[in-house]
Amino acid sequence: MLNALEIVTTVVVGVMVGVEFSVAFVVNSILNALPEDSMVRGRAHGGRMLGAVMPVWYIGSLVLVAVWAIAAWQDPAAGLVVTAGALLIVSVVMSLLLLVPINNRSKTWTTENRPADWKEQMNRWDRFHYARVAVIIAAFALLVAALS
Repeated sequence: MLNALEIVTTVVVGVMVGVEFSVAFVVNSILNALPEDSMVRGRAHGGRMLGAVMPVWYIGSLVLVAVWAIAAWQDPAAGLVVTAGALLIVSVVMSLLLLVPINNRSKTWTTENRPADWKEQMNRWDRFHYARVAVIIAAFALLVAALS
């Protein structure tokens, strides 16, 4: 049972990392190459879509890691799992304090109502997102290490 939990948790976190990595280095690069009106609409749509899904994914991942840490408390690799959980908590806090406020504004933007500093806000979101991706990659790497 513990093996199944370890595998499911690692896969769920790994796929989440893949999605966030893709947003950072593929999707946003594609959107940034579009004309400004299309970029704004694409980012707003992505903010609405992923803004609805990712909170459940982040919290679900954190719950799975917590259950794994509790179930494997006596295991020598438990420290790695706990550290991964701490990093996932950091990523949730980063999301709530840094990324969600910008996302909540940008997901309502249209070409008619975008603020004058919209590009600066998008660049700030991108920088925070890169940092968050680094944090969740580190968490994922620790989970993979805990498997062996």
